[in-house]
Amino acid sequence: MADSTLVSVGRKAAWLAGGIAGTGAAALAYGSLIERNLFGVREETVRVLPAGSDPLRILHLSDIHFVPGQDRKVRWLQGLADLEPDLVVNTGDNLSHPQAVPAVLEALKPVMRFPGVFVPGSNDYYAPVLKNPFTYFTGPSKHRRDPEKLPWGTLFGAFEDAGWLNLTNTSTVMDLPDLRLNFSGVDDPHLQRDRYQGFAPSGADTAGDRAARGTGAAPEVKIGVAHAPYQRVLNQFTGGGAEIILAGHTHGGQVCIPGYGALVSNCDLPTRQARGLTSWAHAGRRVPLNVSAGIGTSRFAPVRFACRPEAVLLTLTARDS
Repeated sequence: MADSTLVSVGRKAAWLAGGIAGTGAAALAYGSLIERNLFGVREETVRVLPAGSDPLRILHLSDIHFVPGQDRKVRWLQGLADLEPDLVVNTGDNLSHPQAVPAVLEALKPVMRFPGVFVPGSNDYYAPVLKNPFTYFTGPSKHRRDPEKLPWGTLFGAFEDAGWLNLTNTSTVMDLPDLRLNFSGVDDPHLQRDRYQGFAPSGADTAGDRAARGTGAAPEVKIGVAHAPYQRVLNQFTGGGAEIILAGHTHGGQVCIPGYGALVSNCDLPTRQARGLTSWAHAGRRVPLNVSAGIGTSRFAPVRFACRPEAVLLTLTARDS
């Protein structure tokens, strides 16, 4: 090959490499400076309620990963109260910094006036750490042996003081005027802290419930709640009779390929289900599964691409009779 040809090929290769590098740098800048702050609300309608039930509006929040100084996120979260949900479900990872609790509570105060339930995520218990992002392609991320602890007790205590129900490895019921919500929740499966307890028996009462609603038992819907949607937990909820399951953790893949979607889910959930409303099949049953792409990111990886942050407004409606 002539020297002039080699020079030409070398120039083209350098140009191509430079173009790829420039495109990557532009995408990174867009994802870190713009898209991670493009908060939105995804709306879904799911037919799971008993025939004749009125619609139930659930605001699903997940993976806020708050860092002090995120004023835009505070204002957006506060504005979600304008949606007037009937119920708030928080699937964990509220924190990303040990001093974030006051700001998180300020941000969530307007929606904490609505009935709510919550489960923990790993970044409620422990602060995130700097890690190589390519390790996510080798399997679910691991936590270091002595991680920095976060003030989760203060956060969860404030949730409970507002009347939100803690679903950590427990089941409980919430009675609305014409509908009973039967919840089963678990501690974070990503930390292997989940201990599935099943659902409360149909017709079970909490103290004073029967007197409050009269002697007739209201129809019910069973809702499974977890932070990380590992298959073992989804199977337990589905086999136990759940009629809808809510989870987060995946960040929707966080950095996705347009037209393809997530490359990783950070758990054993198929990547095609890392975000959105899909369904989970087990033991002859198929159950709607809503996985939130989440609202924030780790403070050590503050970027999103083709995967905007979201809250989810689920409208549960009656099944056909």
